[in-house]
Amino acid sequence: MLIDLEELVTCESFSADHAAVARSAQVVAAQGRRLLGAVPRILDVEGVTHVQWTFGSPRILLLGHHDTVWLIGSLKTHPWSVEQGIARGPGVFDMKAGLVQMFHALASLPYLDGLCVLITGDEETGSDTSRRLIEDIARQCAATFVVEPSAPGGVLKTGRKGVSHYDITVHGRAAHSGLEPEKGVNAATELAHQLLALEAIADTVTASTGPGTTVTPTLMSAGTASNTVPARAELNVDVRVPTAAAQEAVDQLIRTLQPRTSGARLQIDGGPNRPPLDRDASRELFALAAEHAAQLGLGPLEQASVGGASDGNYTAGAGCPTLDGLGAVGDGAHADHEHVITATMPARARLLARLVGAVR
Repeated sequence: MLIDLEELVTCESFSADHAAVARSAQVVAAQGRRLLGAVPRILDVEGVTHVQWTFGSPRILLLGHHDTVWLIGSLKTHPWSVEQGIARGPGVFDMKAGLVQMFHALASLPYLDGLCVLITGDEETGSDTSRRLIEDIARQCAATFVVEPSAPGGVLKTGRKGVSHYDITVHGRAAHSGLEPEKGVNAATELAHQLLALEAIADTVTASTGPGTTVTPTLMSAGTASNTVPARAELNVDVRVPTAAAQEAVDQLIRTLQPRTSGARLQIDGGPNRPPLDRDASRELFALAAEHAAQLGLGPLEQASVGGASDGNYTAGAGCPTLDGLGAVGDGAHADHEHVITATMPARARLLARLVGAVR
């Protein structure tokens, strides 16, 4: 398993580099072909490469991704290593170890009929090219197992917040900031008003739908020169919601934002991306996983709801019972300390194999 993990980690696959993702897809396909004994479909959708195996009429979807958030060249600063039972490297935890565990779990089964394995290449950027494929397959299946990394300590993820993304652009009017600033319409000043309005939206939605909603301004920019009134300002907004009602409420409030600065104009793009993964979509599958974990001697299995989203949000939203976090045990997704506890990998593979056999 560690040899296979090294092979995947050392093939860098930054989401925005489609050529790198295509190379990674070939490595994933070859590894899966060796372990599953079948040639996959390589799907190029708008330049993004996904890998899919289908065995008979699928009842179970096994879902993962091979793209990462790590820039090409990250191996130089975060090299692959295994020391004292800890594997490190870009994307090792999120989520290449999960792919290795999945391949080895399926390789241990006597037959693969009734399964679909889908490994996408754009999960980290919102799954724009793979969402329809994911949802179409999920609608045909009785269960989806997502091999995203676990929560700390190997905890499975039975709830995930929904995600919305917005791009807010302020259109103002440029003017010389020293000679005639009064003739300009300062887009940066207007953007400041909108930052305060966004803060109030989270409070309003929490009051009406309950706690858990966050509205977070992230990237922002304004202006072109230090002596010019900014004619344009841009803001990205990340929204996380616990329920569909909260997601709808945030969307309505953001779309009714109005400029406070005379002469400024707002442009609001984006909207809901992933629906929430409700615990009800995971309840029965988690109970089954807990039963098999006990039989395997893995100790009490725990569950958690998390703020991060995955493609499991899509499968649950499509009506398919979904259990997430079945991948690696470790920590540090997207961070310098990203790592996997290697001793847990065989046990997690055995648990996944048992789940597939029980549901199928």
